[in-house]
Amino acid sequence: MKKLICKDDFWGLFPDCKIGIVICKGITNEYHNDEVKYEELIREGERKALTFLTEPNFTDNRVIKVWREAYMKFKTKKGARCAIEALMKRISKENHLGTINPIVDIYNSVSLSHAMPCGGEDIDCLEGNLLLTKADGDEMFYVIGGENNEPPLTEELIYKDDAGAVCRCWTWREAERTMLTEKTKNAMLCCELIDLERYEELMEVLTDLKREVESRLGGVCEIMILDREHSEAILEE
Repeated sequence: MKKLICKDDFWGLFPDCKIGIVICKGITNEYHNDEVKYEELIREGERKALTFLTEPNFTDNRVIKVWREAYMKFKTKKGARCAIEALMKRISKENHLGTINPIVDIYNSVSLSHAMPCGGEDIDCLEGNLLLTKADGDEMFYVIGGENNEPPLTEELIYKDDAGAVCRCWTWREAERTMLTEKTKNAMLCCELIDLERYEELMEVLTDLKREVESRLGGVCEIMILDREHSEAILEE
């Protein structure tokens, strides 16, 4: 059995956070001569993302500001930012996102459409349970495309399993070892919420992810919400 477990040291920092996940089983994560459809999906997400950028100063926009403030509560690598900030910064400069593979394209488009961070991991590549917790500082971590081990800082907030860090600085950088690829059959998609006024939008994100994955990639998806009182979810029996 594999679980996602949010540890007490995480809740000590963010007691009101909601972690939304979509567990996707039996998907076919391949393009079938329809890559252009995923590019169109991303472009639509980019257009919707721009509607959240109403302030002249990029960091004054609420969807950016709340995460900047959150990242001040734990140790981070210099320059590390929430994943949604990186996406929003890119499209604000009119730099389009490219396609990667279907499920990544789906969560990138949904993330942009709602200006919320989304990520995902290949469940079959996880070693043991996936924990959201503070780092010991000696966890192995090879970023996507990287060749060198870049372990997290001590007390940096990370996702990790028995083999090392899976995502550094909460939502910042993902490990190549567990990334979603064309071979992925079982995936966990995730969206973290710290702005509780947007809870209904979190549910929209999860619903959109479920619908798009099931309709485009097949398989069966299940939505779950984790909070301080319900801090675990079964990813694989």
